[in-house]
Amino acid sequence: MNLFELIRISIRALKANKLRSILTMLGIIIGVAAVIAMVGIGNGATANITNQIKGLGSNLLIVTPSQTNSGGVKGAAGSSNTLVMNDLQKIQTNSPAVKMVAPFVSTNTQVVYGSGNTSTSIAGTTDAYAQIRNVTLARGRFITSDDVNSYTRVAVVGPSVVQNLMGDANAEIIGKTIKLKNIPFLVVGVTASQGTSGMTNNDDVVYIPITTAQDRLIGNKYLRQIFIEATSADMMTTAQDQVTNALRSSHNLQTSKANDFTITNQADILATMENVTKTLTMLLGGIAAISLLVGGIGIMNIMLVSVTERTREIGIRKAIGAKGKDILAQFLIEAVVLSILGGGIGILIGWGGSILAGKALSMATSVSMTSVFLAFGFSAGIGILFGVFPAKKAASMDPIDALRYE
Repeated sequence: MNLFELIRISIRALKANKLRSILTMLGIIIGVAAVIAMVGIGNGATANITNQIKGLGSNLLIVTPSQTNSGGVKGAAGSSNTLVMNDLQKIQTNSPAVKMVAPFVSTNTQVVYGSGNTSTSIAGTTDAYAQIRNVTLARGRFITSDDVNSYTRVAVVGPSVVQNLMGDANAEIIGKTIKLKNIPFLVVGVTASQGTSGMTNNDDVVYIPITTAQDRLIGNKYLRQIFIEATSADMMTTAQDQVTNALRSSHNLQTSKANDFTITNQADILATMENVTKTLTMLLGGIAAISLLVGGIGIMNIMLVSVTERTREIGIRKAIGAKGKDILAQFLIEAVVLSILGGGIGILIGWGGSILAGKALSMATSVSMTSVFLAFGFSAGIGILFGVFPAKKAASMDPIDALRYE
């Protein structure tokens, strides 16, 4: 008996028991859909986190002070005061692999405009910050070097600040005066929306010249961070080494002393986060794949029941000349057809589910063709694996005993 005839007989047998066939496929459908959806969500999360980290700036190094250590008790990371403005000059002079440097200080305070007020983050920095951190403007201008040198009381606000102060993110605030700690600042620009990074709202911030921030709001000359852009991605490690040497020299650290600062490499953060999210994606996919095994067991159970119910049919077919291999192939094809159909439907449901989940979570999901082929191939393999035992049982039946079966 040729293959096409066996397929036709198998499909006819499945159509004769539609409800049972659908219920048999259900386990495979759920398993494949779960794998596709979970992998799609995981890939989307990976891409989302990657884009957020890249959005912090390109070829970025972040320098922070080290921990305080008093009486053997260590403080939080960045709690010591070791970075100052003079460090910037040292870095720029002694680090050829560095393209741009921006100091950074921050504090939280109340911002007041007319009868409106909001508590927000105040960032003191220079004009280089906008280029290093990819801050774009919706209107107006950013802080300039003249603002920094002249201790000018000017401010660039995020759209969330405008929304909170004026009730409309698009309201005209440029040229208006806001108050920070009762000190008037002239608004000269509004940043374009950057969204959130983790728990941080990048739109809820007010940028002012770092000199003004240190002198009028913070009251000290120490820096919270230094943001550095390397000349290229290939020079990141070189730039990090040069910055390390420059800061050790600036801080007069002897060879035996540890660094009193920490340098974070954006590429390292990106690689770490990608590894974490890929691991989570594999974990989610693995958990979802368990349901595929459950579906395979369901196929085996139903096929065993089918073999028992069709014992007389098997006996008649063998009596009129069907060989054992024909019976084996027929039942195996039935199991594979159920798995492939279930896998195909599961892929469509999983793909749609990942899109709906992405919309619900407000992020783009990504279903890779690799995961589709793996899920589909795995479902077909499940059909073969769990269909072999029932098929062999049917093929090994004695035709006389099968004909006697009631």
